Amino acid sequence: MKDKDSELTRFIKKSLDTYFANVGDEHITGLHGMVIDTVERTLIADILKRTDGNQSLAAKLLGINRNTLRAKMKLFKLL
Repeated sequence: MKDKDSELTRFIKKSLDTYFANVGDEHITGLHGMVIDTVERTLIADILKRTDGNQSLAAKLLGINRNTLRAKMKLFKLL
């Protein structure tokens, strides 16, 4: 599992490097929230697609409660 964690870390680092290269010297605020929301929305949408919309299975794969998943789906307008 550690190798997969390292792979994900490298991918995120590369994505952030690309993002910063593209925005240049632009003043950025709220980066933490923007990254967390983007990753979480993308992850939830992908897992729901992979489980054919099965929310119980998606919640289990994500390691969160189904009610938490539904709340996040509403937040990210995935319902």
